[in-house]
Formats: sequence, C-alpha cells, structure tokens
Amino acid sequence: LVHRHNSHGWVVELNNDTLPRLLVNSRHTDMRHENFFGKEEQQYLVECLQSANWLVKSLKQRAETILKVATALVHMQEDYFTKGVQHLKPLTLRDVAQEVGVHESTVSRVTKDKYIGLWQGVYEMKYFFTAGVGQTKGSDLYSAESVRHKIKKLIEIETADSVLSDDRIVEILKADGVDIARRTVAKYRVTMHISSSSQRRRERSLQA
Repeated sequence: LVHRHNSHGWVVELNNDTLPRLLVNSRHTDMRHENFFGKEEQQYLVECLQSANWLVKSLKQRAETILKVATALVHMQEDYFTKGVQHLKPLTLRDVAQEVGVHESTVSRVTKDKYIGLWQGVYEMKYFFTAGVGQTKGSDLYSAESVRHKIKKLIEIETADSVLSDDRIVEILKADGVDIARRTVAKYRVTMHISSSSQRRRERSLQA
C-alpha cells in the first residue's frame, strides 16, 4: 500500500491482512521436557519445532524483502507517483536488486504475482519494470510504458482532418526526444488495441 504523507513523502506499507500468520504453539515447545517422552520422541519434537521456527522466520524475512523492494520501486519511480505515467522511467530487476542489496532472482521472485495499491487503483509490481526506448541526442531515456502513453494521448486528440500516420507519430516523438522506429509505434499501437490511421480516419469521418 502506497500513500502520501504530508511531511514525509511517500509511505509504503505491507497489507498485513494478506500476509500468512503463523505461530509456534508454546504447548508443543514445553512438551519436549515432559518425562513420558522417550529420547526419539523428544528428538522428533525438536526437529519439528526447528522446522516450524524456520518457516516463521522465513515468512518474516520474505515480508521484509517485499517491503524493501516495494519501497525501492516507489523511490526509483518517484516521478511517476508525483507527475504521472509519462514520467515512468526505464527500470530493470538488476537496478532494484542493486538498490536493495539482494540478488536479481530474489527481486524477480518477490515481485511475482504481487501488487501495489495506489490511490488510483491496484497495479502489478511488474508494471513498474519497463524497458527503455532510445533517446535522441541530449534527451533522457524513456520507458516503453511512457512512450505508449504518449502515443495514446496523440491519437486521443485527433480529429477527422488530423489523423496521424505511424510515420507522423515517429516524427512527433523524435521532436520530443524519443528515437523510435515506425514498426515499434505500430507494435505499441496494436498492443493498446488502437486501429490503423486509415481505419481511424474512416471512424472519425462517420462520427463527424
């Protein structure tokens, strides 16, 4: 869960209602010392208690790692949280692993099927990992998600007389510092279920 704190920036918290709660029953701990248990039974109890304690400790460490990774994501994508999706930065598992101080595979594991609750909805943690799109000279590297957002916004303001071809979108994006190929624009457009310029032109002519 991520929410804004007036004086301390962003606050990241675990949703404790979704976490497993395990406790080792003290009665079973005391049973190790009861005289009517033989040596083998007592050893078995010791092993079971060790396994139980290991599981409790592992779940606690897992929760702590999830929180650390989520906090790193919010810190590294702060512009997204303050300015919107167009400011989502390219980010890899390795980037976050180095920030948190864990192995890349650990970040991959703890973010799998995990979600971050924001004021505008719930997002899969994997959403904040996005590839970079080439930049023009002197500009910043853009995330693929922010470029898709730019393309969508350009198409949303089209009129019947100003429908943009994929080539024209490439030109506009390059002027904005995004170096992108026409085929990539087409691919992003398709993934957003946006039709071709000729189809959009026909649709807008009918709406006019």
